[in-house]
Amino acid sequence: MSKNRTASEKLFEIAESQQGYFTYKQALSAGYYRDAAHFYAKSGEWLREQRGIYRLSKFPVSDRPDLVLWSLWSTDRGGKVQGVYSYQTALSLYEITDANPAKLHMTVPPKFRKFHSPPKGIVLHRAELKESEIKKQQGYYVTTPLKTLQDMYSAQLMDANEIKLAAKQAVRLGIVTPTEADTVSSLKND
Repeated sequence: MSKNRTASEKLFEIAESQQGYFTYKQALSAGYYRDAAHFYAKSGEWLREQRGIYRLSKFPVSDRPDLVLWSLWSTDRGGKVQGVYSYQTALSLYEITDANPAKLHMTVPPKFRKFHSPPKGIVLHRAELKESEIKKQQGYYVTTPLKTLQDMYSAQLMDANEIKLAAKQAVRLGIVTPTEADTVSSLKND
């Protein structure tokens, strides 16, 4: 595409990578004017999902729109996503256990702040994550399978035998190597 793309093309490209969702700041960076949100929401082209978060109305709704929505909620003032799905939520996403958490677990940096309290369905864990511990999905981030299993063990949210079984399942699914699984399987109960 040429450098002279229209604002709508730029916004569609952003929204496409986030399952149809985008932030007000992303719309501005795509070239929309400040009053655009009101106009496009009123016309029905943009659906207001949360404060400052919209979805293109003609974009099909995904199976898990909540993952992208709350990921965008976690952006900092500069528009960078801070939240990474982790712990029970990551286990569920990878399908390496029967975990079906009632709340979404998200790891955010220790200095993460929002004006409002986290939504009721979100559990925040605070930690610095390395890039190598994060995997990008379609519009959100999740801790790697290995990091997820390590976190579950460290937080004592699973016993060692459950973690070993989950590590074996992860190898069967091809999302961790046998060597990585061995590091998880060698963990001892304190």
